[in-house]
Amino acid sequence: MAEKFTIESPDVTYTKDCIEAKYSYQTTQVYEENGSLKVKPHSTRFTFRTERKVPKLGVMLIGWGGNNGTTVTAAVLANKLGLSWMTKTGEKVANYYGSLFQASTVCLGTGSAGDVYVPFKDLLPTVDPNDIVFDGWDISSMNLSDAMVRAQVLDWPLQEQLKPHMKKLHPRPSVYIPEFIAANQEDRADNVIQGSKKEQVEQIRKDIRDFKAKSGVDKVIVLWTANTERFCDVIPGVNDTAENLMKTIEFGMEISPSSMFAVASILEGCAYINGSPQNTFVPGVVDLAIKRKVFIGGDDFKSGQTKMKSVLVDFLVSAGLKTVSIVSYNHLGNNDGKNLSAPEQFRSKEISKSNVVDDMVQSNPILYKPSEKPDHCVVIKYVPYVGDSKRAMDEYTSEIMMGGTNTIVLHNTCEDSLLASPLILDLVILTELCQRITFKTELDLEFQTFHSVLSILSYLCKAPLVPDGSPIVNSLFRQRTCIENILRACLALPPQNHMLLEHKMQRSFMTDGYVAQPIPCINEKLNILSKNHILNGHTNGYVH
Repeated sequence: MAEKFTIESPDVTYTKDCIEAKYSYQTTQVYEENGSLKVKPHSTRFTFRTERKVPKLGVMLIGWGGNNGTTVTAAVLANKLGLSWMTKTGEKVANYYGSLFQASTVCLGTGSAGDVYVPFKDLLPTVDPNDIVFDGWDISSMNLSDAMVRAQVLDWPLQEQLKPHMKKLHPRPSVYIPEFIAANQEDRADNVIQGSKKEQVEQIRKDIRDFKAKSGVDKVIVLWTANTERFCDVIPGVNDTAENLMKTIEFGMEISPSSMFAVASILEGCAYINGSPQNTFVPGVVDLAIKRKVFIGGDDFKSGQTKMKSVLVDFLVSAGLKTVSIVSYNHLGNNDGKNLSAPEQFRSKEISKSNVVDDMVQSNPILYKPSEKPDHCVVIKYVPYVGDSKRAMDEYTSEIMMGGTNTIVLHNTCEDSLLASPLILDLVILTELCQRITFKTELDLEFQTFHSVLSILSYLCKAPLVPDGSPIVNSLFRQRTCIENILRACLALPPQNHMLLEHKMQRSFMTDGYVAQPIPCINEKLNILSKNHILNGHTNGYVH
């Protein structure tokens, strides 16, 4: 795959197989000494290697016949076929709006006409979503054409064009354990894997191998976009280690379907992503992934209300406003809402939505005492009529100067699956890219990969999964900047700092023929300014 641009630097080497970049990673260490804080800048020299060959990617979705599964499959088909359709507001053309990689840009640097922006996907060689091959499982046997109609997400003229293609797609039987999802899902469960838990896990593994062989894909990523499950208790001796988890499967003890799929995927060497809020990644699953050196990531797609919350609270706290109350109300009518109407499944969602502000609050000890948090209430109601068009209403109350208060109220109508589908594409594309990136420091003897818990995916998830001991970041812009700067590091490009110093000087160092000149005192008698001071054309309070 040919790059859209090349880096002219002695720190970057292009070979037939990879891009190799030398990069200085700047950090700042803070420690206390004799009651005083000491700050020490530190630099670590990295070498990054990115494989240039983009593989043929297969994606297997658990819940393929649900709203998200049918919508993302239909969207890729529509883009691949270049479809357009008429609506009451005019012609619409297939696109990938809402995708970080396909529909947003990054600034490469400054050219003669100003800043130069390129699509995010062009920073490094990435999978084209039009080339992704889909497969998957669902407890409902309905073909994807009928499932698309049932979902009521896409415009009817588009569905009519997609039906012949979608009708050929049938989900494989899935794992159904009734106590993990709402009882109201039972009428869908006509397509289930039979046998013991051990036999079910083995069948999932066979399905992955079968798909890979028949489709001709180079690698497979498995993603859960099925119903939210209840939380699974973490029990010593049952799911606390990889060894105990495998025994649990063998002897048929409690394990959630999502964890069974995770185990099967990891054993097949396939990255596994959890798009729902339940605790799929019990310690035993994480342990297995680390031992097998397989990527896992999650939890729960961050698409609408929570994404807004991670922006707004970051703004409020960063502006020195003390947010004291957040009340979030939702109602929706799709099958996700139906499943979440059960208390245990709602509790999983409530936890993932509620923790999103924690790191932003903890970043400001001026406003918040240790362990102090805003009051935070989350409500979700099932209203069948609104379908996939979820309504979210939020009230943010903050304390402002001298005992005042400020209240912000938002109403957000989110077409749920049309927001989640681009995230599915970004998750698998970024995960696949990370599988082709290796790096080492000057102290490493050999190259290493990212940690198995792929925390770079945090931008796309409500409850980011991070390695043990790693800080959890929920601030949306910090998460996006993390992805951008890591990809820039793979090209030996400095991180974006937005200082624009060259535009904040009277004589910019970027100007052709610039020569630094000492500035004489403007008042020799008073000696107000020495030769080391810089003039900017203004008096700054002094009289010429």
